[in-house]
Amino acid sequence: MPLIIPVRGFEPIIGKDCFLAENATIVGDTVIGDECSIWFNVVLRGDVNSIRIGNRVNIQDGSVLHTLYEKSTIEIGDDVSIGHNVTLHGCKIRDFALIGMGAVVMDDAEVGEGALVAAGSVVLSRTKIGPNEMWGGAPAKFIKMVEPEKSREMNIRIAKNYLMYSRWYTDPEK
Repeated sequence: MPLIIPVRGFEPIIGKDCFLAENATIVGDTVIGDECSIWFNVVLRGDVNSIRIGNRVNIQDGSVLHTLYEKSTIEIGDDVSIGHNVTLHGCKIRDFALIGMGAVVMDDAEVGEGALVAAGSVVLSRTKIGPNEMWGGAPAKFIKMVEPEKSREMNIRIAKNYLMYSRWYTDPEK
């Protein structure tokens, strides 16, 4: 059973048809949309400020989401994939974006709709990644534009795949 902890008068809100791994930790002012999957060893720590997660978002194993007290929040749009061991700290991730494994996205950074952040990248504070841009490296830099249709199609496919994988844990017939 996931660890769901109210703090400072805030109790996490979980949408419909979500998968929460048994060792996921969800704290405080955290709102998760519908059909999301929160995987093993994920920590959503909404103790010092808010975390808002859209629909059909998958947050993969070992990822940590946190904020700065009274300064930054996390906003994640719909159909977003957050890879394994990602750190998101007080940033905004728009619809259909993908954050690669092991990436770090810092406070007040924004990842645009359909954008891709390569695995292992470090997106510094206040960086603005535009829609359908691919960024990579440490610190992350612009690499190239991604065709909007391809980006959207890929991220919808990944989101649907993770929804399917989550059903394997809740419905053994699938």
